[in-house]
Amino acid sequence: MPKGIFITLEGPDGSGKSTQVENIKTYFANKRREVVVSREPGGTLISEKLRSIVLDNANAEMDDITEMFIYAAARAQHVAEKIRPALERGAVVICDRFVDSSIAYQGFGRNLGDQVSEVNRYATGGLEPDVTFFMDLDPEIGRARIGKDVRDRLEQQKLDFHYRVYDGYKALCDKYPERIVRIDASKTIDEIKVDIYSKLETLETL
Repeated sequence: MPKGIFITLEGPDGSGKSTQVENIKTYFANKRREVVVSREPGGTLISEKLRSIVLDNANAEMDDITEMFIYAAARAQHVAEKIRPALERGAVVICDRFVDSSIAYQGFGRNLGDQVSEVNRYATGGLEPDVTFFMDLDPEIGRARIGKDVRDRLEQQKLDFHYRVYDGYKALCDKYPERIVRIDASKTIDEIKVDIYSKLETLETL
């Protein structure tokens, strides 16, 4: 049985993660691997219900600590119910966002600091991706790709919040260079696919 591979995609809103998730799925499907695609917050019935709460624009009064714990709770269920079982049976799991998002958005964006990492260490049982693709794009460009009428509660935050998040991602890239692959998300979709595929080829030994 092949070893499970856990791949995550991170980056500002509007950076093109969803498109590249599908390209990565195609890459492994062509190799006859079982592929499980998921997202955060979400991925399970319980986690999707928590997603609807944390991203609802009607919940503008939500406290930052509450937000952190809702994300962590959704993630705990996601890991226990979907991600870990898939990896144990040898699947390739591709997830749109994971712990790095919480560190960037709550740790840096909300200025909650290291407690975000600690809470999520419990939520995931220490599970970490094998590789993370950071879709590097200026937040202002990313936000321009998302219509104002469809932005969720996090996407509605002011631009300075999104730049703090972006700084958080860059700090994570510096901290985990062996795991996080920085992708220039201003390139064309096909150029980005080539960059990602070249890295995926190195995962064949996993």
